[in-house]
Amino acid sequence: MNPPIKILLVDDQALFREAMRTVLELDSRLEVVAEAADGEEALRLCAKHRPQVVLMDLRMPVMGGTEATRLIRARHPEIRVLVLTCFDQEEDVFEALRAGASGYVLKETPSVRLASAIKVVAGGGTYLQPSVATQVVAEFNRLSRSSSLSTEERRLASQLSQREVEILQHLMRGMSNKEIAVALSIAEGTVKNHMTSILEKLRVPDRTSAALKARKLGLG
Repeated sequence: MNPPIKILLVDDQALFREAMRTVLELDSRLEVVAEAADGEEALRLCAKHRPQVVLMDLRMPVMGGTEATRLIRARHPEIRVLVLTCFDQEEDVFEALRAGASGYVLKETPSVRLASAIKVVAGGGTYLQPSVATQVVAEFNRLSRSSSLSTEERRLASQLSQREVEILQHLMRGMSNKEIAVALSIAEGTVKNHMTSILEKLRVPDRTSAALKARKLGLG
């Protein structure tokens, strides 16, 4: 019989860690070897316990999960990181994956599915929460389309956040700031702030120019 998968729990909520340990260790193939309250402590415990999988929250004091993931993967490439968080915002997903995470699961995920995700990641695979998998594929396709662009055009496109890309996509459909705000369920003022950032990043003077540039960059 194979030894259990060694897991490091990283979350700033002690009660959540306690509950998660109890749930995970109902499965004899899983063993929680240590717990950390922030990213810095996670780094120390990775060096000490050498877990196979780190269950990583993203939003923590001292050092957040994305930076901790980046450092863990750099120092211990054999350790896999599975992000476990309350949030499924696209920017959080992409930043965690870029940092080296092997998967992304929401805290509301049923325990059986979570255990399955841990085993997949420990075995060298990747696990994505179904609610974010489509977003990741869309981002991959967007990056693939941008491969034919010039170096400068790729640099401009890479500066845009996922939210800014979404706003540009609505802008290319001729939508106003108010209509974009309704479509994305955000405040109109937030759209205006993003639009200011978009114009600056794309180095264009107005909304029409931004839409044309976005189409050229393959963002539509």
